[in-house]
Amino acid sequence: MRVSLKDVAERAGVSIKTVSNVVNNYPHITPAMRARVQEAIDELGYRPNLTARHLRKGRTGIIALAVPELGNPYFAELAGAVIDAAAEHEFTVLLDHTRGEREQELLVSQGFRARVIDGLILSPLELEAEDLQGRAGDVPLVLLGEREYGLPFDHIAIDNVSAARAAVRHLLDRGRTRIAYLGTRTDSANRPAHLRLDGWRAELTAAGLPVDEDLIVPVGGWDRDDGARAMARLLDAGLRPDAVFAFNDLIAIGAMRVLHERGLRVPWDIAVVGFDDIAESRFGAVSLTTIAPDKQAIARLAVASLLRSLSGRQDPGGRELTAEFRLVERESTLGRR
Repeated sequence: MRVSLKDVAERAGVSIKTVSNVVNNYPHITPAMRARVQEAIDELGYRPNLTARHLRKGRTGIIALAVPELGNPYFAELAGAVIDAAAEHEFTVLLDHTRGEREQELLVSQGFRARVIDGLILSPLELEAEDLQGRAGDVPLVLLGEREYGLPFDHIAIDNVSAARAAVRHLLDRGRTRIAYLGTRTDSANRPAHLRLDGWRAELTAAGLPVDEDLIVPVGGWDRDDGARAMARLLDAGLRPDAVFAFNDLIAIGAMRVLHERGLRVPWDIAVVGFDDIAESRFGAVSLTTIAPDKQAIARLAVASLLRSLSGRQDPGGRELTAEFRLVERESTLGRR
């Protein structure tokens, strides 16, 4: 049978209210009383009924996280960080993936699961600002990702332009001057990747180097095979760079495979930098230099933003919240030491 507050109170010889205060971390409890109640909790194996606790506050205790693709290691790692951050506040995370399709992103953003969730963290690819302006429902929404919407929702991201500039600057410092960018999208200039492309352009310009538009290679997606095709297209056109900056690690990994197949050595012939610092980037035959967003910070900020909204403290204009990043230098630019 489930252990109740009453059982704990009887074992500790205190009131049910005292046990409740300890369980809910009420501050005005003496250390001796807290220890006495905690001992009874441990002996009986009491676990709080989180569902009942949330229901008393008019909540379900569930938040949703919707990402483009759970098979993408970056989003899988981010989802794990969000689950951990939510658990610290006794919330469960419902995961969904939109496949980066506008219809699915619209469905999720308009609250089709509003009755079962307290809030939504959404990383959109295809939604435009006007898609969210008339958003129905009162479920709090937090946006993730590179897109900038200027809407009354908290938006969590890293400084993508500065991160891209740091990647290109690293390549320039290694003596590379002909740096390709793999990963702009073929479908629209407004889709994600434009901020990282802006950073690529800005750093080359700051270094006094020409911006060769022929070295910008569009992709249809952001997986390994997209990177492989983009790298092959560049080499087949005779536009051989001495370095590559890729939109993400998967594109970089695909590109490095093609370089290996063509007999080109990384980093001696062509250096490569990725973006995301997924676990796979550390374990290839040539480990990948990459930009590492602070995924744990992104997750904590997103969950905290939802909880802030649930407590009625949401900024009516929305906030732009920035997590840190760092450049992780590995063999794809430094070689083996």
